[in-house]
Amino acid sequence: MLTPPSKTMLRSEALARRRTQTEAAAAAFAAHIAAAGTELVCRLRPGVVSAYFPLADEPSPLPLLESLARAGISTALPITGARGTPLVFRLWRHGEPTAKGKMGIAEPLPSAAEVDPDVLFVPLAAFDRSGHRIGYGAGFYDRTLEKLRSKKPICAVGIAYANQALAKIPHEAHDQRLDYVLTEQELIDCRVG
Repeated sequence: MLTPPSKTMLRSEALARRRTQTEAAAAAFAAHIAAAGTELVCRLRPGVVSAYFPLADEPSPLPLLESLARAGISTALPITGARGTPLVFRLWRHGEPTAKGKMGIAEPLPSAAEVDPDVLFVPLAAFDRSGHRIGYGAGFYDRTLEKLRSKKPICAVGIAYANQALAKIPHEAHDQRLDYVLTEQELIDCRVG
């Protein structure tokens, strides 16, 4: 009997596929994220939208944040705290100053107001069409989504290239599902089916 692949192995394979994207494909996807993401946000009408500051070859939601700010929508970025804690979010508009956070990721300055976003655009390593995701292994977004969902309805949108999809992601009770996944090819509604 074959042992199913571990999340670590699946993460590694999906990230290797993500690294095959060209600069042109990454730029085109960032523009698509801005257009499709803005359209989705306008349908949802949230108070605050968060995304992430991209690292390395992560798809960039920065043009999306810029588009949303131009539309008058409040935008935020996460602050990474101690391992085992949920993320905290602070208001941030594209172009405002940032500081390097604990993981070397650009974060809003400490003077920025803390907020609880209504829509979160989430980075990931791999996903399936039912909304299960594999992140980077620290569990920050699972804890964050669980905390926010205990307070109010929120919408979590994963951002990934289509080649990061898997037929089925192994998941546990604490893993939080995505409502949508936005790829360069489509917006997948994970709430159905």
